[in-house]
Amino acid sequence: MTMQLRILSSFLLLVCLSVSRSLFAQSFTDPGDTDELAAALVAAMSDEEALAQTFMLGWVGAEPSPLIMDWIRDRHIGGVKIFGWNTGDTLRLAETVGTLQQTALAGKLKIPLLVATDQEGGWIRHVKGATSETPGNMAIGASGYPRDAYLSGYYIGRELALLGINMNFAPTVDIYTNRASTVIGPRSFGNDPVRAGLLGAAFMKGQQTAGVIATAKHYPGHGDTDLDSHGVLPRINADFDVLWDRELIPYRILARENIPAIMSGHLSFPNTQAGSAPASLSSWFLQDILRGRIGFRGLVITDDLMMNGATAWAGSLSQAAKQALLSGNDIVMLSKTPSLWDPVWTSLLASMRQEPAFRERVQDAARRIVAVKLEHLRGETAVPYVPNLAKVEAGLPDPEGSRFFLDLAARSVTILKGKEDVKNVFPLTTERAGKVFLAGQYLDFFSAGRAAYPGASAYWYTSEPGAIEEMLSYARRADTVIFCLSDAEGLGVLRSLRNLGKRVIVFSVLSPVYLDQVSWVDGALAVYSYAPESFVAGFSSMLGRIPAQGQLPLQALPGDGRPGS
Repeated sequence: MTMQLRILSSFLLLVCLSVSRSLFAQSFTDPGDTDELAAALVAAMSDEEALAQTFMLGWVGAEPSPLIMDWIRDRHIGGVKIFGWNTGDTLRLAETVGTLQQTALAGKLKIPLLVATDQEGGWIRHVKGATSETPGNMAIGASGYPRDAYLSGYYIGRELALLGINMNFAPTVDIYTNRASTVIGPRSFGNDPVRAGLLGAAFMKGQQTAGVIATAKHYPGHGDTDLDSHGVLPRINADFDVLWDRELIPYRILARENIPAIMSGHLSFPNTQAGSAPASLSSWFLQDILRGRIGFRGLVITDDLMMNGATAWAGSLSQAAKQALLSGNDIVMLSKTPSLWDPVWTSLLASMRQEPAFRERVQDAARRIVAVKLEHLRGETAVPYVPNLAKVEAGLPDPEGSRFFLDLAARSVTILKGKEDVKNVFPLTTERAGKVFLAGQYLDFFSAGRAAYPGASAYWYTSEPGAIEEMLSYARRADTVIFCLSDAEGLGVLRSLRNLGKRVIVFSVLSPVYLDQVSWVDGALAVYSYAPESFVAGFSSMLGRIPAQGQLPLQALPGDGRPGS
C-alpha cells in the first residue's frame, strides 16, 4: 500500500469513528472525548430531555415523593437538591440517593443525577444526622491556613461522597463587608477579598480530592447587605469598580483555578449596568462579566428560584426560569417539586419550540451540564451512584475528620482585649475565676463550661424582663460571669450585667461583630461555630491549656471606613 493510500485510509477511519461517535453515542458510559460525547448525547435528546437537564429540584420529606420520582423517571431531570428537611436519618438519606440515581440510570442515555446540597461547614449544614459539625469558614479565616480550608473541604466532601452526594454548594466566598449582615456572618472567611479567594480555592481543591463538585456562591457577592433574598430582593449600592476590586476578587481567583460551578445570587446592584435586575437574571453579570471578563467556563446555577428575590422581580416563577436561562444560567434550582405540567415546565418547553435562539441556549446549557457530569461523575474517584450503607455507618462522622475539626477549632480561638490588658484576664484559671456563673443558650456551652469550671452555676437566658432579673440574681452570687453571646438579642441581655461589679467574660459564638459594642467587659474570647468542638476549644484556651492562635478575620481594610476590631 502506498504512503498516500495509508494516509487516506487513516483519515477515513478517523472520520468514521467521529461520525460513529456523533450518530451512535447513546450512553453516558460510552468512551470518548468529553466535549464530543456531551454534544452527541445532547444531540440524541428530545427538546423535553434537553430542557429537563437544566432542572434541579428539591422535594419535601425524608422519603422521595412520587412526584420527584415522576420527574426523574419520565422527564429525566438533570439534578436534585437535598435540603435539611430530607436529612434527619443519614442511612435513610443514603438509601434515597441510591433510589434516585438508579431511577435516573434506567433512562435510555443512562445519565446520572447531580445530587447537590449545602454543606458549607459551621452554621450551614443541611445534611445533619451523623455528619460532622465543623468550625466553619470564619474559623478557617481566623486560623489563616489554606491547609485548614483544604482539609475542611476534603473531610466535608468525603462524608458527602459516602452518601452519594456528588455536588456541594460551597465554598461560600461572600465578603463580610456589611457588619450588620446576619445572612452571611460566620459563613464568610472574613472581609479580606484576596484571603477569601485563596481559602475558597483551597476548600474547592479539598472537595475535588474527595470527588465532590464544588460550587462557589453567591455571585457576585451577598456580603454587603443585611437583607435576605429569601424574602426580598436586596439592593447593594456598590458600583462596578468597587465590586471588581472587592466582591469579585474571589471569583476571579476561583475562575483561574477552574472551579466547576458558581451559584448566582438574587441580588440587585442598581449602580451597575445590570440596573434593577437581580444578578441571577442579568446577562450583563453572567455573560458579559462572569464569562466574558472573568473567563469562567463552568456551570452557572441559580440560587433557589422560589425565593422572592427572583420571582417578585420577574413576575412569576416561569418567567424567572426563562430569564434565568436566557441570562446565562445553566441550571435552574427549585426547592420544591412543581407539578409535571406546571407553567414553569410547559412555558419553557413552548418557548423552546417557538424560539430557535432559546432552544439553542437550552441545548448549550444541557451540553455544559452533561460535560461536567462526564468529567466528574465517572472514573475511580467519582462519588458512587448507590451508597454502600455499611460504609456510611462506619464512616460517619469521619474519624480522621473529627480529629482535624477539633484541631481547627483550637487553632481558630481568638482572645480579644477587654477593658484591662488581656494578660490580666487570661488565662482564667479555676482559682482566679472563683465562683463561676455561666449564662448562655447552647447545651454544649454549659457542658464544656462545667467541665472547665466544676461547680459552676448555669442559666439559659432570654430577653424577657422577669428572666433577666432572675439571671441577675444568680450573677450577683458569682465572682465571674461567663456570657455566651451570639446575636443582637443576647447583646441586650449582656448589657444588664454591666454595673454588677463582677468580672464579666464574653464567650462569643458565630459572628464576632457584637464584640465591637462591649468594650466594657473584662475579657472576650471568640469562636465561630456552635459545634461541640468549638466550645471545648474555647474553654481550653480560656483556662490556658492551649494557646489561642486565631486572629480576628474582620480587620479594617483600605477604604473600608470602619474601625479595626
